[in-house]
Amino acid sequence: MPGGPAHALPALPRTAVVGTGALGMYYGAKLARSGVPVSFLARRDLAHLQKHGIQVRCPYGDFPLHPIQAFGTPQEVGPVDLVLICIKTTGNADLKNLIPPLLGPDTVVCTLQNGLGNEELLSSLAGKERVLGGVCHVCVSRPEPGVARNLACTDIKFSDLSGGDTPRARSLAQIFTKAGVGCTVAPSIGSARWYKLVWNVPFNGLGIAGGPGGRDTQQVLEDPQLQREAKDLMAEVLAASAKLGFPQEDGLIEKEIARTRTMGHYKSSSQLDWEAGKPVELESIWGEALRQGTAAGVPMPHLRKLYEKLKGMVKV
Repeated sequence: MPGGPAHALPALPRTAVVGTGALGMYYGAKLARSGVPVSFLARRDLAHLQKHGIQVRCPYGDFPLHPIQAFGTPQEVGPVDLVLICIKTTGNADLKNLIPPLLGPDTVVCTLQNGLGNEELLSSLAGKERVLGGVCHVCVSRPEPGVARNLACTDIKFSDLSGGDTPRARSLAQIFTKAGVGCTVAPSIGSARWYKLVWNVPFNGLGIAGGPGGRDTQQVLEDPQLQREAKDLMAEVLAASAKLGFPQEDGLIEKEIARTRTMGHYKSSSQLDWEAGKPVELESIWGEALRQGTAAGVPMPHLRKLYEKLKGMVKV
């Protein structure tokens, strides 16, 4: 394709946000506020968004975004420069219908989803040469329609599926940086994905399975047994990451524990979905990490036990 990994994105790319839950609203609103022309593809909150726009609540400053360009179908949006995939992985089956109308000759597709396997799916739908990944480190939730509430952190690690740290990935990071989002570029998709799994595997999982009714992050850390379990899960994920060729920084377990202490009584998106009776991203976060790690020869007894327990607790 003419606009491949070696080519930078436009400074203000026409952007389609696919999925207007907490993540899509937050990052889409930040981009739109910075001048990027953003179209939001929505379903359940479409009428509310069209009438009231988005309210961002954030330690770095609240702001409204109204009016916004919100649509119910990708055909209404048409081809864009950048597609941001913000739906939960439990909705990935819908992407085969949502993505094609958004693609032009040079369209880039970036997933901001959790877990493993999303870039590979997008490659099958749009072509590997178009695909980037963004790994989000943010505590954002949707407490009510049209509201994105961020408690802490906004960072994203971007990487290009075709080459990792490429001019295209760096240009995307610059666009988000100008929108007030801290960004870095990772050497590979795998490195960025496994980095986030170090946190997601224990805290999303123990948020559901850590005790009757679930446990928020502070409750996990205040319980000596659960904190030990979280660290054991982190160690297994780090071992798998290294064996697969993605060694992470030294001291990451204690760094992530310290970062989690600043979140207070935070509930992960997986815990909130479980509490609401919604499907949980079981396979992309826990199942695929277990399969890839064990296939590489890494014993993962703590993750296997957690995965089997979650299978009996969550919808998928």
